[in-house]
Amino acid sequence: MADIISLLPDSVANQIAAGEVIQRPASVIKELVENAVDADAKTIHVLVVDAGRTSIQVIDDGKGMSETDARLAFERHATSKIRKAEDLFALHTMGFRGEALASIAAVAQVELQTRTANDEIGTLVSVSGSKVVGQEPTSCPVGSNFKVENLFFNVPARRKFLKTNATELNNILTAFERIVLVYPEINFTMHNNGVELMNLKAGSLRQRIADVFGRQYGQDLIPVDVNTSMCRIYGFVSKPESARKKGGCDYLFVNGRYMRHPYFHKAVISAYDRLIQEGMQIPYFLYFDVNPADIDVNIHPTKTEIKFENEQAIWQILTAAVRDAIGKFCEVPTIDFDTVGRPEIPVYDPERSIAPPQPHYNPDYNPFKSVSSSPKNPVPSDWQKLYDSLSSGPAQRPSDHSSADLFDLSETPVTTVPEMIAEKSPAHYQFKGKYVMTAVKSGLMIIDQHRADIRIRYEKYMEQQRAMTSGSQKLLFPETIQFSASDAVVFGSILPTLSGLGFDLSDLGGNTYAINGIPAGIEGIDPVALLQRMVGDALEKGRGVADEINATVALSLARSAAIPYGQILSNEEMENLVNELFTCSNVNYTPDGKTILCILPQSDIEHLLG
Repeated sequence: MADIISLLPDSVANQIAAGEVIQRPASVIKELVENAVDADAKTIHVLVVDAGRTSIQVIDDGKGMSETDARLAFERHATSKIRKAEDLFALHTMGFRGEALASIAAVAQVELQTRTANDEIGTLVSVSGSKVVGQEPTSCPVGSNFKVENLFFNVPARRKFLKTNATELNNILTAFERIVLVYPEINFTMHNNGVELMNLKAGSLRQRIADVFGRQYGQDLIPVDVNTSMCRIYGFVSKPESARKKGGCDYLFVNGRYMRHPYFHKAVISAYDRLIQEGMQIPYFLYFDVNPADIDVNIHPTKTEIKFENEQAIWQILTAAVRDAIGKFCEVPTIDFDTVGRPEIPVYDPERSIAPPQPHYNPDYNPFKSVSSSPKNPVPSDWQKLYDSLSSGPAQRPSDHSSADLFDLSETPVTTVPEMIAEKSPAHYQFKGKYVMTAVKSGLMIIDQHRADIRIRYEKYMEQQRAMTSGSQKLLFPETIQFSASDAVVFGSILPTLSGLGFDLSDLGGNTYAINGIPAGIEGIDPVALLQRMVGDALEKGRGVADEINATVALSLARSAAIPYGQILSNEEMENLVNELFTCSNVNYTPDGKTILCILPQSDIEHLLG
């Protein structure tokens, strides 16, 4: 039998490794920027074209590489970070595997210009698909300049599955933010298609967070700092009132490395127990300094999954540190008791003499001698007149053909609206400020007022988007809203939709927008919180298809503007709500699939009362 096992060529092995290390343009930027940080760079510039599809360039002023190192850096497992296996348990650098440059060069065309401070002339190395195309001396400043072009040019299947430019750019900014938040002492810039997205100057950690995510984040931060023999935990958590439902900025770093750790995330959220609503997210930026021998980062090439030796003990330290920070800075909300009708409690005065209470009674009172007055007759003498109306015949009943009977969810849900019948029950009843009840032929119809209004407003907003006829209500005092660079990309993708709904927004630069007007009919809603929630919804749903963007924005706006639970409605308002609901294309379900109405059959009512 012939031998069938053979060693893979280096080019094939590099492409296999690239499948794990280089997943998208954001992976390239992560690896190159981390290498620049390890090279002690003080200024790092990142330039991308077409969200990294066409070109990615990372320029730093670090140590640079010699001619030999520049050529050897593109070989697999070639690294200056470790020398022996024991070094894996004492890591102080971002990279150590020696696979990043080899993986990038396997799926792209790479050009490197580099020079050390001791060399008078630099080196230019060109690599394409793991093959060295050329190497020659060149004139360049101290540091390294990596230019990666035509990513995945030799792996068309991988290139085909890249997302839209907006999505890929958002992933790039997310990876970039995870690095710049660790090194506030380094200057960073980010450009896309020649437009500056970030320009971060060296400064404090609080200032870096405010520069990346906006001034509002900097105002809501509470410092955390605890030092134990096991670890040091420092950073910032946010005030309880800054909690949001989606798009929370939760960042955990260990020894300068970003990590995903659901167990520690739960520790932070548990510290806010009963301070924030269940399901809300709180922004936080927490950094762990741990002995490198007590953690293992060599689990996955992305190095975001990290194992801790003393995980449970660190969990307890983290929870206590966050709770202590919230309590120390008096951020626990005060309990505001209702003081209406409370009794007046006198203040004790030791010099004031208080006489004991004296009993008072009537000595002439005798209950056996008193004569009780005869009770008044509760029945009027002319009670026969109350029944005169019966002689005119039986009272008219509601129409037997009410359209509501066609939407009985106890049987088969209906998704199309039949012809409306004019006659229906004219009176409605509101139950506990949440449900509208009205009589129909087959029983009692119960409508969720909030969900019904969501369906009505959603279809109205969708129609306004299609016709571009929505009205705008100008604000007396325009408000400003600032986004992070990644959220600004999402906001830019939904900006045309927002304009179609009636938002009047103007770009002030620096990812800041002025809110000059809002859609008519949603007055009283905080426009800043509304737009932040819309961006979070769009980020969660994705931004691939324009129709999905429009539907997501319309649903988010409808939820915010719909009648809230607890609002008391007049009979006329309930009548209008019911009429508008039955003009919708789907009266049974909200756009996100929640039931709007149900019918309690008359037979069930008779059975309960029988």
